[in-house]
Amino acid sequence: MKFIVWVFRVLVFVVLLVLALANQDNAALHFAGYVWQAPLILIGLAFFAVGLLAGLVTALPPVVRLKLENARLKRDLRAAREEAPPAVVEPPMPPVI
Repeated sequence: MKFIVWVFRVLVFVVLLVLALANQDNAALHFAGYVWQAPLILIGLAFFAVGLLAGLVTALPPVVRLKLENARLKRDLRAAREEAPPAVVEPPMPPVI
């Protein structure tokens, strides 16, 4: 399975490398009266980075909330284990014949 994953990763890398090498022409990005001229792949990479950053910032609050809840639950479990003495379970008696 790991081999298939690595083959997939190498394949994606090669496809992206070919895409980057094929899109080296300059492109102009017009936004709010500003013009940014750069290679097309650089513009695509910038938008990818901004999207990745936006996704990480969006996912951060739920992750922090879950980590805090996990820590609270572990603390509660530890306190519950310390309060109650362990129950001694004796094996059942064999049947009398």
